[in-house]
Formats: sequence, structure tokens, C-alpha cells
Amino acid sequence: MVFFPLVTGLYFVLPQKYRWFLLLAASCVFYMAFIPIYLLILAVTIVVDYFAGIYIEKSESPKQRSLFLIMSIIANVGFLAFFKYFNFLNDNIAFMARIIHWNYPISSLMIILPIGLSFHTFQAMSYTIEVYRGKQKAEKNFGIYALYVMFYPQLVAGPIERPQNLIHQFYEKHIFEYQRVVDGLKLMTWGLFKKVVIADRLAILVNQVYNNPTEYTGLPLIVATIFFAFQIYCDFSGYSDIAIGAAQVMGFKLMDNFNRPYFSKSISEFWKRWHISLSTWFRDYLYISLGGNRVVKWRWQFNLFLTFLISGLWHGANWTYVIWGGLNGFYLVFSLWTKEIRDKLAMITGLNKAPIFYKYSQVLVTFLLVCFAWIFFRARNTGEAIYIVTHISNGLRGCLSVKGIMANLTGLGFNRSDYLIAFASIGFMEGVHLIQRHGRIRHMLSEKPTWFRWVFYYLLIMWILLFGVFNKSQFIYFQF
Repeated sequence: MVFFPLVTGLYFVLPQKYRWFLLLAASCVFYMAFIPIYLLILAVTIVVDYFAGIYIEKSESPKQRSLFLIMSIIANVGFLAFFKYFNFLNDNIAFMARIIHWNYPISSLMIILPIGLSFHTFQAMSYTIEVYRGKQKAEKNFGIYALYVMFYPQLVAGPIERPQNLIHQFYEKHIFEYQRVVDGLKLMTWGLFKKVVIADRLAILVNQVYNNPTEYTGLPLIVATIFFAFQIYCDFSGYSDIAIGAAQVMGFKLMDNFNRPYFSKSISEFWKRWHISLSTWFRDYLYISLGGNRVVKWRWQFNLFLTFLISGLWHGANWTYVIWGGLNGFYLVFSLWTKEIRDKLAMITGLNKAPIFYKYSQVLVTFLLVCFAWIFFRARNTGEAIYIVTHISNGLRGCLSVKGIMANLTGLGFNRSDYLIAFASIGFMEGVHLIQRHGRIRHMLSEKPTWFRWVFYYLLIMWILLFGVFNKSQFIYFQF
């Protein structure tokens, strides 16, 4: 409420040649609000990648180019491995040592994970890889390159930008354009609605159940899992909307990160709509590098599975994330195995002759598969995840009446008004998503009469103020 207006106001007041410095200084202050000393981690990787890009471009020898790229990747992955995965690997080695009665001497370290480490690491790596591939010229201005890595709107949780899209924008002069600024503020408001009205409200029930899963069976586990699906979507896409909107106010265009993912008709489609900047990063830099689908069939399927397994590990140093990634990889491979069978079943049952019903049945099945995988993402450990999976269908006979449902859903941190607000807010959001099949609602609203637009804006703001949960909850993806 203070930082963004102040930085944005100064940005438009300052001459163009000083604006990059303002944004870089503001980004440093923004990041130092977490743990100031951790700014040095960013500084080291920025210096390494800056010079790596220059030397990759200058080198004529393929071996030298590869060497500089490898050095850059080792530096980036090294910091990521130490801060994010050292204790995970160390604990697993210690566990295996106890099994074989080996006195393993290395203890865990008290490490605080730098905020957004995975995001700015991947953004930095994309720069050196693109320079190596000849798709991006090495940036000679050290300050501009540092700003590319540290641009504060998307520094801690993306979108993970490519150098071709972002670096040149720091050289362009962005004037104050009323419509663009208003559109950016609208998107920020929409992101705030998803975060504080939906995500943080649903978090109350989700935390109550998932922090004590063995106290529940059946319906509470089902509701908490479905609520988490909407919580994580609204939390993460809400941040992306705020980041993209904040950048747009200043004249920068960041890539879209979500595209109505819960309307997907398949897992493959879901991953083209969910966290698009990360999905395309893994596609371009890992999946295609492994050979993609240009290899024999079994290798293609292995590439798919491995990509999602590593994606799961990227999300966190816990076996639950690895299982979550592997499960999504299995979904994709299994869909390839069964495609012909599913097509024949659709013909035999006549589903293909009822396209609307067939489409929404696919959407429902995809959503349920995604929700099942979210169990492992949200659970604190594999033991609790397995408990939820094995007890989620227990006791459902008692939920065949309204009285039975209400009895199962009381004592979860929600009262009737909380459920009403939650369902109404989710319904409103999904209604907007349906409308956006035909274009961005911000642009549609601009074509409506003035009175209609302002009634809509005021209702949204009042909804946020009246029903928002303002408890300073961090965004979920900050931990990654």
C-alpha cells in the first residue's frame, strides 16, 4: 500500500535513463525485507551469470561455450541444492545409515530457505541457456541484467520470465497511459480478491483438517481437499495477477501464468493452463533436452515422467512433492496408454454423440484426478497423505442427508456464513472464468456503460473489504 505507489510514482517522474536504477534499488529493498544478508546470494549468482553470458557469446569454441554454461548452471543449482535440498538429502542418508547400523556423523543444518529462490534461479538459468542457444544476446549493462533477475513484481513467485520478453522492456520508455494503468490496477484488485476472499478464507478449514488429518474421515477430508484445490489456485494465480498488474501499471508486459486450469478436459491440457511459466520452462529446457517426443515411444514416456518427477522435487524438499510430481507424470503416461481404449468406449457408450455432456464429464474427471494429487502436495508427510487417501471414503453413508452433512462439516473452523461466503465467492470467480472464454473481462467491462462498470468495481471492492481475511497470510509459493 506504500511501496508500490511510491515506487510507481517515482518511476514516472524520473527521466528514462534513471528508471532502471530506481527499479533495481527498489527490488533490492523489496528482497531485503525478508533477510537482508540473503541479498548476497542473489548478488553472487547475478555476477556469475552476467559474465557467463558474455563469455558464452564471445567464445568461438563449442567446448568453451559449454564450459561457461556448465559453470553458470553449477553455481545456480549449487545454491539451490544447498539451501533447499541439503537437509532433505542429509536426512535420507542418515535414515539409510540407521538401517544398516552405520554411524553417520553429519547432522542437519539450521537453514532458512531464501524467499523465492527456485523462481529467480530458474529465471537466471533461462538467460544463460538462451545466450548459449543463440536466441538472446548477452546483456552488457550489468545493472539491466541484475534488474532482469530481481524485478520486484515477479521476483519471489514468478511468472518465470524469459530474457527475450523482459530485458528489452527495461530500455523502452513507458509513459503514463490512463487505460493501461487502470487495467493493471483492475488485475491487481482481482488478484487481491482471489487471495484474501477465497484463498485465505479456505485456508482456515484446510489448515484445520490437514494439520490434524487423523482426527477426520470421509466428508471433512473430501471438502478440505477440494477447498485446497481452490485455495492454492486462488493464492498462486492471485499473486500472479498482482505481479502482472503491478508490472502493467508501469508499462511492462509479463507472461500469463494461468488460464482457467480447472476447466481442462485432460491432465495434459491442465498443465498447459497451470503455472504456465514453469511448465514451459521444464518443457523447453528439460523435456526437449531429453529428446521430448522425438525418440522411441518408451523413451518419450520416460521423458514425460522424469520431467514431472523433477518438477515435483522443484516444489519442495519432501517426498510428498516427489510423489505429487510422479503422480502427475503417471497420469500423462497412462493417458497415452489408454487413449485408444477411451476413444472406443466413448463410441460404444455414445458419449461422443453428446459433446457437451462428454466435455464436462472430462472436466470433472480431470478435476478429481488433480484434487487427488493435491493430497500429496498439501500433506505434511507421506504418512499423513496415505492416511487421507485410505480414509477419505470412510463414513460417507452418514452424509446422505442435509443433517448428516452439516454434522460432518461442523467444528472445522467454518460456520454457515463462512461456507456461504466461500461457495458464493468461488461461484462468482468461476462465473467470471466462463465469461472469459470469449475474452478478458477487463476489456469487456470497458465496453459497458460507465454506471455498470463502477457498480461492478465498487461491489468487488466492498466484497474484499467485508469478506476478506486479512491475517497477513503469506503466499503459498513464497516457500518455493
